[in-house]
Amino acid sequence: MITVRAFKAPDDPEACLRFYNGHLRLLEIYFGIAKITSGSADWMHHENSIVIIVEDETRTKTYGGARVQLADGILPLPIETAIGKYDPKIYDVVKTGSAEICAMWNSKEVAGMGIGSQVLARAGVVLAAQMPIDNFHVLCAPITTRIGKRVGFSIDESLGDKGTFFYPKDDFIATAMVINDVNKLENADPKERELIYDLRENLIQTKTEVGPKGSYEVSYNLEIANLQYSNVKSER
Repeated sequence: MITVRAFKAPDDPEACLRFYNGHLRLLEIYFGIAKITSGSADWMHHENSIVIIVEDETRTKTYGGARVQLADGILPLPIETAIGKYDPKIYDVVKTGSAEICAMWNSKEVAGMGIGSQVLARAGVVLAAQMPIDNFHVLCAPITTRIGKRVGFSIDESLGDKGTFFYPKDDFIATAMVINDVNKLENADPKERELIYDLRENLIQTKTEVGPKGSYEVSYNLEIANLQYSNVKSER
């Protein structure tokens, strides 16, 4: 059984370390990238950092995860740090009522199951509805842009070269994407929107997921304990 749970980063330091180390190891070994903005560890003790972690039932083996960071004027969003020097407009875009899903990864052990392309992307959008935000951002590699579109993101063509940047290296392209209707998700694939709505209504559930390598059971707990946010303001 694979488990997927969400928590505020300060509430589980040990899980944060497993998540962080797994992400860095993947970047260094498989992509040859030593440092990216979402690889900073400043978020671990920050109240407005939410971690989504994929584990085994014992909570000792980590298969992947993602992070949702709320804009609060204290800790910059990774997308601000990544592309701000190329396009300063990003600072106005995320000034208030914003969050970003970042640092999404899965281990080689679960590659091809759909953990990153289905489970984590969907879970991130589920969590967005629990937050005081108006827009939800992501910086995607080319292979994950289609995944973003499926769960409701659109390319933010107001940034960079119609939404694209050379990041984190000159031979890598990143695409800025955004959801401006985190509750309605009008741009999401209808089937994905239905699955997201189901998870939003039932944050704790076990269900069968079907990926490229077949079906598998996932135990979800996307209910965030101690759900209070500081210095976060939505304009809604």
